[in-house]
Amino acid sequence: MGSPVADRTPSRHSLTGSMAAAFVCASLAFLPSPAAAAAHNARLSADLSDHLSAGSQAIRVIVHGTRAEVDALAVRYNLRIAKYLQSGAVFLVNAGQLAAMRQDDTQDHLSGDIRIQSSVAAADAESIGADQVWAGSDDLPSLTGSGVAVAVIDSGIDTRHNAFLRDRVIATHDFTGGDGVDRFGHGTHVAGIIAGRRGRTAETREYRGIASGAYLLNLRVLGDDGSGMASDVIEAIDWTIEHREEFKVRVINLSIGAPVLQPYRDDPLCEAVERAVKAGITVVVAAGNLGRTLEGKSVYGAIMTPGNSPYALTVGAIDTHGTPERSDDTLAPYSSKGPTRYDLVLKPDVSAPGSHIVSAEAAGSYLSKTYPQRHIAGAGSNAYMQLSGTSMSAGVVSGAVALLLDQRPSLKPADAKAALQLTSTFMPAAGLVGAGAGEINVLAAVELLNNNELVTTQIADERVVASGLATGPVRSRLISATARQLIATRPNQILWSDQILWSDQILWSDQILWSDQILWSDQILWSDQILWSDQILWSDQILWSDQILWSDQILWSDALSTN
Repeated sequence: MGSPVADRTPSRHSLTGSMAAAFVCASLAFLPSPAAAAAHNARLSADLSDHLSAGSQAIRVIVHGTRAEVDALAVRYNLRIAKYLQSGAVFLVNAGQLAAMRQDDTQDHLSGDIRIQSSVAAADAESIGADQVWAGSDDLPSLTGSGVAVAVIDSGIDTRHNAFLRDRVIATHDFTGGDGVDRFGHGTHVAGIIAGRRGRTAETREYRGIASGAYLLNLRVLGDDGSGMASDVIEAIDWTIEHREEFKVRVINLSIGAPVLQPYRDDPLCEAVERAVKAGITVVVAAGNLGRTLEGKSVYGAIMTPGNSPYALTVGAIDTHGTPERSDDTLAPYSSKGPTRYDLVLKPDVSAPGSHIVSAEAAGSYLSKTYPQRHIAGAGSNAYMQLSGTSMSAGVVSGAVALLLDQRPSLKPADAKAALQLTSTFMPAAGLVGAGAGEINVLAAVELLNNNELVTTQIADERVVASGLATGPVRSRLISATARQLIATRPNQILWSDQILWSDQILWSDQILWSDQILWSDQILWSDQILWSDQILWSDQILWSDQILWSDQILWSDALSTN
């Protein structure tokens, strides 16, 4: 698949204050003639543009509209409806029908129903201060996520596992048409990180989820091979929104992802995330595991959808190197770094432990049988295995959000994001585009919500200082009044505020974001050798290859690519 030339961003040889004006001028230079402007052409995701050019005969297209509008569109162009969605439908079309649909005045943008993949506990709880949150203190009660429900949209949950007994999983819905059973093993592992109960034997008793008092919803969208369709994820998100009051759902965990093929405003996955956040649900998303090439070179700009949504709480992965101390923690090399493609949104938002995480093992699953060396302890319904990936990091953060909601049930998604970002430990070596505001510290976040102060905490006998960074426009509708108050009381941390955005010390620093060594270097982000190269990012052999990107054995397998 060739590189969509129109989407490339020119190399930066110098960064000046007129950069935005340059982009505006470039856009004006390509304004269509009056005749061309008269013809309507809906925006297409990159995969649909390629299908159109190739003349493909079997294309899955997501459209928006009511049931009546969808039916009318199907009649108008003799289209086959593959499935109805709450937000529209999936059509199965050929290139000719796609071209006709694109010219229909009722369509603003069209998106492909792309394939998604899993982005593959005593879940390093001590390293994020969760053990101290569980224990409580004179000022704070013990918190376990009690009363909070987390929707796990994944490959299913093995509800027979001891980690989920006593009605821990309160609802199951299978959007693939199956029975909700996790035959791949990914969803069970992630669910155990979020809310798994303590192991039942001496060798497994140390393993428990971050919010072991929370409830889980098992929403299966991935098949036995760990892959699925974007439309099923969209339906799962909308189903969660519809049933949020019934099950008291406050968090959605998406340890899944797909390539970013269009701006987030047009991406149906990102649109679904936005609907959920506006409904009061914090949506935690894995950043993806595209942080390096197969040759080991670092890659920037490879955040996956829907982690590219500004509404998502996007999570990168930290390697704790097996210790609770933070002084030796590093960004996991596989963890996808920002900014996002098309929109240049600064992602990830935060990072959390993701390497070598031990959690529930689904008996007889693909991962269990294929990678027996990942088994750590226990057997059968009390078995535990070790996996790595931003999938695991997202689970850690979903559990952390559940703890915050246990403390303050009225907490809004923007509040949760701000609290976790402000109290994270900034990681200079990884930078803002690598680890976001930094590695989460749930103990400090709980203290911030309790007394509205950033406090220095002790983790594993080390003094841990909060970064005080937050990434959200302070005037934006994305930020709630509570979050705005939290941010406004901090003296020097506002990343996107008018006061700090242009600061040489924070965002534009040669040492942090715009450094020739880090983001805008001709050798790194815009280089023909690294990000925009036909040989690397857009290569049929590397990123879009069925043999590489979508292979369970290569890139998306947490068992192989994220050791």
